Amino acid sequence: MIEQLSLYERAGGSPFFEALVGRFYEGVATDPALRPLYPEADLAGARHRLTLFLIQYWGGPRTYDEERGHPRLRMRHAPFAIGPLERDRWLVHMRAAIAELEPPADIADELEGYMSMAAEAMRNTD
Repeated sequence: MIEQLSLYERAGGSPFFEALVGRFYEGVATDPALRPLYPEADLAGARHRLTLFLIQYWGGPRTYDEERGHPRLRMRHAPFAIGPLERDRWLVHMRAAIAELEPPADIADELEGYMSMAAEAMRNTD
């Protein structure tokens, strides 16, 4: 039996996800539609949480669960009004981050598919 590598392993592990999330938050920091959704003065906490979540989701260490418990993404995002504009702006920055890192096409496709689904799932307003 051939063991399949996780996307986490295929992408290069934690350094890949740290770079992805770092690049993503560079865009968020200056986006007038998104920045108000992040109440912390600096984005370090949000950056840390998203990095750990993505690492865990894609097959890496389960540090997110150890630090935060079950992701409960919809519940954690419920206090913030996330409509089509916020969803679309989030995807603009995430897609730019993926493109900048230039992962192999299969990894980029898997990431983009998940990010599109997740962004829509977080939408809670019209």
